[in-house]
Order: sequence, then C-alpha cells, then structure tokens
Amino acid sequence: MYLVKLVDKERIRNLQPAYFALVMATSIVAIGCNIENLARTAKILTVLNLGAFVLLVSLTLARLVVFRDDVRADITSHARAPGFLTIPAGSALLGCQLILITGRYSIAFILWIAAIVSWIFLTYTIFATFTVKETKPALDQGINGGWLLAVVSTQAVAQLALLLIPAFPNGADMLLFLGLALWLWGGMLYIWMISLIFYRYTFFTFAPSDLMPPYWINMGAMAISTLVGALLTQRVASSPLNELRPFVEGFTIFFWATATWWIPMLVILGFWRHIIKRFPLSYDPLYWGAVFPLGVYAVATYRLAEFWQLRFLLWVPRCFTYLALASWLVTFTGMTHAILRPSVSPSTRREP
Repeated sequence: MYLVKLVDKERIRNLQPAYFALVMATSIVAIGCNIENLARTAKILTVLNLGAFVLLVSLTLARLVVFRDDVRADITSHARAPGFLTIPAGSALLGCQLILITGRYSIAFILWIAAIVSWIFLTYTIFATFTVKETKPALDQGINGGWLLAVVSTQAVAQLALLLIPAFPNGADMLLFLGLALWLWGGMLYIWMISLIFYRYTFFTFAPSDLMPPYWINMGAMAISTLVGALLTQRVASSPLNELRPFVEGFTIFFWATATWWIPMLVILGFWRHIIKRFPLSYDPLYWGAVFPLGVYAVATYRLAEFWQLRFLLWVPRCFTYLALASWLVTFTGMTHAILRPSVSPSTRREP
C-alpha cells in the first residue's frame, strides 16, 4: 500500500489503538471554545480534526491489512483492546462538533452511522473475547481507566443521536428513545466498571507507572454522561417521554456530582505520581485521554448551568475550557516532537 510506503512501517505497526482519543479531545475542546466565543479557534480545531480523523482512519485500515496479527493481539489484550472504543467515540464526537460549529448535519449523520456500527462491533467483540479467552490477567494487570471508554463511546453515540433530531423530525421519537437507551446503558456500564477500578485502586499495590493518563476517564465518563443527560432533559420535555424528565434530571445531577468528586482525587494522584515519585512526564498518545475529560467537564458544566440557570457555576466551565485548550496545545506539541523522532523498534513496544 502507498500509505505504508509513505509512513514508517513501525509507526503503523505500533499505532496505539486509543489514538482516536486525539479526535475526541479536539472535538470537545473545539465545542468548548465555540461556547466561549472563541469562534476562530473552534474552526481551526475543526479543520485540524477532520484531517486527523481521515489520517487515523487511513493508518488504522493500513494496520489492519498489513499487520493483522498485531491488531488481533491488541483486540484480545485486556490492557489495549478498550482503546479501540475511541473509534466510535471519536466518530460520534466529530459529528457533534460539525453540527454545533458548522451545522453540517449530513456529514454528521454519516459519522453517526459509522459510530454506531463500530460501537456495536467493537463493544461486543472485545467483551465477548474477554469472557471466553482461556488465559486472563490478574485484575490489577488487566483493568485500567481506559475500560471506561466503553461508557464514553456509548454516551458519544447517544449525544449525536439527540443532536440529529432537528434534522430528522420524522425519526425524532426513534432517535430520542435510542438516545435514552444508550444513556442508560452508559450509566450501567460505569457502575460495573468503576466498582472494579476502585477495588483495584484500594486493594492492590499501586506503582507510579500504573497511574496512566486514561484514569482521568474516571471523571470524563461521568462528565459526558452529564452532557448527554442535560441534552436529553431538553428533548424529553417536548416528547411523549415527558414523564421521565424528573428521573433524567436527577441522574444528570448525580453524574455531574460524581465527575466533580473525581477531580481532586485525580489531581492528588497526579501530584503523587509526578512530584513525589518523580515519574517522568513525556508524551504518550494516552495523554489525549486526559485532555478529553477536561474539555467535556467544561462543556457539561456549562450546559448544566445554562439549563438550570445556575449562574454561580459559570466560572467553572470557563476555567476548564482554557485549561483543556492549554492541555491540548501541550499534548499536540508533544505529539509533534514524537512524530519527528525516529520510530521505536518492535522489541521496545510498550504495553500501556
């Protein structure tokens, strides 16, 4: 393939399954910038994100064709397989970005179809494989915050379904019901997975190297659940499902409160990792999984404050939007430097 000849083969072979978190992070940061009236920045990020999405799709397909064994090994790995769920999440969030910033519903609909098909295939392939495989790792070696991408991808597909309703009035009830079901599925998955993750936190030895950036998704999964809940509350209010509105409102506040609880905990653990234990801070594709939660918390808090008229909260999304934008710039700079460095040989490939 021409792309394989153009790009270093080892970079394609070692492509991190979770690299679509770059698209996720860029989408939500762009949406946050748009809310903060940084329209030019939002449009620049949109153009960059479209390019990144096309490139990552091309590289992923090239890896699937040329390095099929590596892909098979990743999709059966407890540590790496959940990273593939950034594909439906990134596709859906890019669709949300296009609707909210450019108003392009037709492209967003195509992305939604791609997102829901990939979500169904990857979710059931990954977790069915984990269930039936004969050799399994111990809990402390097999689970990490990246597992919560199952929640994020589910909620991202739900959010785009709800945003598509104005463009498809004849299918509004179906999209609303599907969005509601997906939102509830995401909440169910979070309860299951966070129980295992918290158990791993408190009853197994924790080394600085174990505290990977995807642990920020502990918060991000609840933040995007809040964002979908706020949008769902608006849509339900004028639908046959209006009686469910108090239920949706209550769980939306619950999700936001849970996301907020995680922030100090994650900051403390980050301080322990990098300041006390002096773990080196260097670029890793997984850091995009830490940028995304900052951005989605900002957007979710803004929507929450806007809908319930909680003006005293408005300073929170403003601060987090600029923090997410700064984190995006730092991570993007690190990625650029990493791309310009020589590729890593297969023998040095590192499991996250």
